[in-house]
Amino acid sequence: MEREDLEAELSILLTEMEGEPEDAHEIYLRLKQLIGNMRAFGLAVPEDLERLEREMDAEFSAGKPG
Repeated sequence: MEREDLEAELSILLTEMEGEPEDAHEIYLRLKQLIGNMRAFGLAVPEDLERLEREMDAEFSAGKPG
């Protein structure tokens, strides 16, 4: 996957986050996949995305029994 493809997917994802908060878990899973792809291709993950990932990890893991 090209860097431009990842950036386009990220842009779409962020737009969806703003418009569809009820689909937050689906967006979270897609964000995790996108960031994983960025890391796999050796691309730097911007700090704001890493922060968002950590915040969403905490949000969605808080609801898990354990």
